[in-house]
Amino acid sequence: MPCMSSGQPPRGGAAGGPRGPQEPRALPGAQVLPGAQVPPGPQDSGATKDPAAEGGSSLHLNFCGLDFATPLVLLSGCVGFGEEYTRIEGFSNRDAGAIVLKGTTGKPRLGNPPHRVYETPAGMLNAIGLQNPGVDHVVRRILPQLDFSETRFIANVSGSTVEEYVEVTRRFDQSPIDAIEINISCPNVKEGGVAFGNYPDMSAQVVEACRRVTTKPIITKLSPNQTDIRENARRCIEAGSDGLAVINTMMGMAIDVRTRRPVIGNVQGGLSGPAIKPIALLKVHQVYEVARRHHVPIIGQGGVTTATDALEFILAGATAVGVGTALFYDPMVCKKINAGITEYLHENGLRNVTELVGTLRTAAEAAVEKVD
Repeated sequence: MPCMSSGQPPRGGAAGGPRGPQEPRALPGAQVLPGAQVPPGPQDSGATKDPAAEGGSSLHLNFCGLDFATPLVLLSGCVGFGEEYTRIEGFSNRDAGAIVLKGTTGKPRLGNPPHRVYETPAGMLNAIGLQNPGVDHVVRRILPQLDFSETRFIANVSGSTVEEYVEVTRRFDQSPIDAIEINISCPNVKEGGVAFGNYPDMSAQVVEACRRVTTKPIITKLSPNQTDIRENARRCIEAGSDGLAVINTMMGMAIDVRTRRPVIGNVQGGLSGPAIKPIALLKVHQVYEVARRHHVPIIGQGGVTTATDALEFILAGATAVGVGTALFYDPMVCKKINAGITEYLHENGLRNVTELVGTLRTAAEAAVEKVD
């Protein structure tokens, strides 16, 4: 079933059956989507236009039954547990449609040995190793400190076994969190994520198991380090994923020629930043070919630093766009990207950002249009 506000319920429920419909949670001061009955945008993107927007363009959209103030999503691992950047003057969580919290496991994890982060040409390697205080601490101590009126908050569930994924998902299902991202594609831990995320059967097994224990929207984070991302996307959708995040970081390494040792203590890490954007765009385009048929929306991510970058992902098929590494050197980048998208919409006579989703014109599509 589609994950959008078309009057249809989100995908499977806690017992494996259908869930009841979810009303979008409106942001204070935002235009509410009346009844959430508006048809989906172009190419059945799973996003919804804001019918109340008058006299200009709108960044508001609906993603998996949740009202996003903007198409921007702050990515897991880049903003801690949602409060770190709020200490910076001028930064506001309200500039993002959603924030994905740091990866959370069943028990506390200390993470990988140093070095954990290394700057590369046009990018960054990281191998934090899922350091986190464990789901009990996050649910009991951290979530109550968050202001859920600012934006949507999405939990990032990680684990080394299917059972751990299920238990962490179950705990978040009983919390005020808005949605759950399943991290089956983390390239900087020696077990768990990378093994699950690279094999469609295992990916589907994790998603299906988590689907049984939550009624919240599930977003599956797909790895680019696999043979056929389309097949993995299809299997995850069939297993009950409401949305997809495309892509996680690429595996990479750096070497210190003086010591002849790897720079990263874990040897390998996840490469992010502008260096991976062309790969991410292609993967979003490929996954969209599958996801559009099921009306499943995509968070496109990988190297977004400007409004032009974000627009490229939206044209390729992303309903929302993730921002991560850019925040490390420009905490105000979301304001700039939002302004740039709004300007583009105005210049092109578009009323809502969802009108752009999946409107990339390839040679094959142009040929079909010409025949029609």
